[in-house]
Amino acid sequence: MTTVAPESDVRRHELAQFLRSRRERITPEQVGLPHGRRRRTPGLRREEVAQLSAVGVTWYTWLEQARDIQVSAQVLDALARALLMDPSERAHLFALAGAGDPNPHAPCPTVTPSLRAMLDQLEPMPACVQNSRYDILAYNRTYGRLLCDLDALAPEDRNCMWLAFTNDDWRAAVADLPGMNRMMAAKFRASMAEHLAEPAWKTLLKRLEHGSAEFREIWARHEVVGQGGREKFIRNAHVGLLHLEHTNLWLGPASGPRLVTYVPLDEDTRIRLDRLLALARESEVPPPPAGAGRRDPVRLG
Repeated sequence: MTTVAPESDVRRHELAQFLRSRRERITPEQVGLPHGRRRRTPGLRREEVAQLSAVGVTWYTWLEQARDIQVSAQVLDALARALLMDPSERAHLFALAGAGDPNPHAPCPTVTPSLRAMLDQLEPMPACVQNSRYDILAYNRTYGRLLCDLDALAPEDRNCMWLAFTNDDWRAAVADLPGMNRMMAAKFRASMAEHLAEPAWKTLLKRLEHGSAEFREIWARHEVVGQGGREKFIRNAHVGLLHLEHTNLWLGPASGPRLVTYVPLDEDTRIRLDRLLALARESEVPPPPAGAGRRDPVRLG
């Protein structure tokens, strides 16, 4: 009879091996530590990683020994920084630990150069990439002017939930604001069921509750609804009323990032989107001199 190890055991051992491999590839000089003498193993010592991460040596040793201990997202964040992990390694670390990344604005590996080019090619159709928390990770020029001026906002404010309940320009552009916000809150609650303990989700929820009485009232209803597309009317401040079909194209699991597009449903809307794109192009910063770098028309959130 073959015995299969529980998934939690497999994850702990994979996590332990991954941390050990990252520790052994980093030299003390890379993290500002003296090399010292009698260093028999390559890379950093466990106590050095613990020191850099501000965690206990015994606790970190247990982690590398695949002990059954709890590890918080904040500690994983500290370990990722101490071990100089790139975005892919960081994402792998959190996946192995079964935890959510507390830094929602870290570069998203889903937003590849080819996906940015696709967003560009979809113009004048507004399009963006969002995660299940409604963070806007990337967008094209038409989407950047569709509901408000996204370029004028701080990256941490480029979140559809936050904008729908607090941004005056965004709210003025939504034709059916009460119905739309109630629908968004219900979708957000349904998505959050899989992320209740994750710091980024809890931070956004707390921010919404403090920032909007309307959100608090809707949230107290405990309504839920699944994701899906629908027709929308948007009153754009520059070109007028737009009749659009909102569509989601999932880039991974249904709880992950998605490509959001707004397809015109009549000829007037199509013409007005052309005008909106032209206005967005006119308002762009002039390109830098040759050799000074190029400004990407798709912005990362």
